Amino acid sequence: MTALHWRFDTTFASLPEAFYAHVSPRALPSPELVMFNEALAIELGLANAQVAPEALAKACVGLDLPAHTVTLAQAYAGHQFGHFAMLGDGRALLLGEHLTPAGRRVDIHLKGSGPTPFARRGDGLAALGPMLREYVISEAMHALGVPTSRSLSVVRTGERVWRERANEGAILTRVAASHLRVGMMEYAAARDEGQHLLRLVDYAIGRHYPDCAHAKRPALALLEAVVAAQAELIAQWMSVGFIHGVMNTDNMALSGETIDYGPCAFMDVYDPATVFSSIDTQGRYAYGNQPAIAQWNLARLAEALLPAIDPDEDEALTLARAALEGFGQRYREAYLRRMRAKLGLTTPDGEDVALIEDLLAWMQTHQADYTQTLRQLARGGLPEAQRQADAALAQWHDRWQARLAAQGENLEATLTAMRAVNPVYIPRNHLVEAALAAATGPEADLSVLERLLAVLQNPFEERAGLEAYAEPDPQGGVGYRTFCGT
Repeated sequence: MTALHWRFDTTFASLPEAFYAHVSPRALPSPELVMFNEALAIELGLANAQVAPEALAKACVGLDLPAHTVTLAQAYAGHQFGHFAMLGDGRALLLGEHLTPAGRRVDIHLKGSGPTPFARRGDGLAALGPMLREYVISEAMHALGVPTSRSLSVVRTGERVWRERANEGAILTRVAASHLRVGMMEYAAARDEGQHLLRLVDYAIGRHYPDCAHAKRPALALLEAVVAAQAELIAQWMSVGFIHGVMNTDNMALSGETIDYGPCAFMDVYDPATVFSSIDTQGRYAYGNQPAIAQWNLARLAEALLPAIDPDEDEALTLARAALEGFGQRYREAYLRRMRAKLGLTTPDGEDVALIEDLLAWMQTHQADYTQTLRQLARGGLPEAQRQADAALAQWHDRWQARLAAQGENLEATLTAMRAVNPVYIPRNHLVEAALAAATGPEADLSVLERLLAVLQNPFEERAGLEAYAEPDPQGGVGYRTFCGT
């Protein structure tokens, strides 16, 4: 019996071998468990009582698998900062598709597991800091209710990884509905080998959108379903101030989950031009650009799917354009619904868009903290002293309170509902960096990271003694940069 109760059934291997390479997990010098998500393990039906950390570490990185397990590196393409490239899992490995006790199928995927045939001369490794970062951010996103991959574990490998300097090597074990990407459809279309694209379309439909199989044009139905899922996802990102940082098409999941956390971060001061990624020198993936970039990525998906949508190219183009045009309206509706909830607006009104936009404009002009401002409103309103000192804010505040009064609902019930969607605690960049510095420093102190994770697991409930976790960077975050870790 393995240390974790894996129940693998890897259907991805039923696709043509052009979509993957068989790769086995590497032996490691001295795997050591750093983080283990026990709650997620229980949810997945993996928990095995009284397993030693050494055995858990080996199980999490694929060194203790059931017999006949098929491990794969997946092939895909992608537009990276707008430029097309043939790619693949250069430092990742699909251990298998695990079946949970509830019957859900999830990918168990390693990151930093070593080079594969798709590594393109890279070392295939990952450093401890970036893997802990993904663990923290992905689990925080889950707690915020945003569709996301999850993190099961981080394991030290006992190796040195060279980036700007020597780092401790690590492997992240992550869980996702799948790792089917827009870039995978691009890959199938670019290879143009017989029925490969149609096989992948059928597989994606069966995995995520089975109702599409009954549509007149299943590939078109798949495109429409992904458009809808991504519109909802991006609206959620925007509503919590999340910036993915590297929205290449190979990082957009067909499932509608957030995947591949690299140079991601949360915005403090509201500014649509906010960019943290060190490699995004032109601001392509800035906070305010994310909806437009999502639609651009979906256009690349539509292009890849054209041969599967209809044999008549003109008809396929017409249908695909109509599906893409639906993104804007779906996104605006999803975003407006979430922002109404954050402001306690329970009944639609024609002035809601102006009310929301005016508040955001005030935040930008006055460099107000996005999360704190909305949470303060959920407490009953912005401070009287602040309103007295700012006539524009006072006027907006009066409009907002008049709008709440016009709904005719119990104010305390409205504020309670607002607090359920406006977090107190997000992964503040300075807190994440402090936790990572402690965890990867000479003393390897994990307590700072564990404390931060505990706070982020319950982001909506204000708790005494945790005030520092709700505060923005006292240094203002000037010049803050994130890195992809490769």
